[in-house]
Amino acid sequence: MTESAAGPTGPGTVVLELGAGIGALILHTPAELDGAEIEISRDDEHAHRTHAQVRERPVKTATTYAAVYPGLPAGQYTIWRDEQHAAASVTITGGQVTSCQWPG
Repeated sequence: MTESAAGPTGPGTVVLELGAGIGALILHTPAELDGAEIEISRDDEHAHRTHAQVRERPVKTATTYAAVYPGLPAGQYTIWRDEQHAAASVTITGGQVTSCQWPG
């Protein structure tokens, strides 16, 4: 499947639905990862991986780069560097947005 690179995200273009048992993840990355698809999965033996694209995200005083994962069931997740290697681990809490920095 071929996916085209999206442009920068504008104000108000990301909607996160949060609730009991459902949270979201914002994964902050370096600019070099702009356009990359980064996979995450729950930490259980039959976990399905999902991915999000890193995009430019302008804010008032700077430009940042991040992938946003909405609607994640609460639990422990692995962020994948590639097909076989984990980059980080993060806990998603229901009703909250979790923020994580891509490891250097």
